[in-house]
Amino acid sequence: MTILGIILYCIIAAVCAWIADYFTPGTIPGGFLTSVVFGIIGAWIGTSLMGAFGPSLAGVPLLPAIIGSAILIFVVALIGRGFYRERL
Repeated sequence: MTILGIILYCIIAAVCAWIADYFTPGTIPGGFLTSVVFGIIGAWIGTSLMGAFGPSLAGVPLLPAIIGSAILIFVVALIGRGFYRERL
């Protein structure tokens, strides 16, 4: 994989995470780099659960990446709320 391929993969993963953030009740803490991490992990979760189906850009299957990112954002938001409530 070339450096351009890695950059495109990160950008597509971040966009998938941003779309998932729009549909999920939780939010992604941080900025672009956190969105990239959530997108990459979300793409891995989505393809592990559902396989690589649907359209793909730069090696990222879009539908599983969005759904996997939404699952990850939701779980992180639940964990974050749980820790926040314990401190109060």
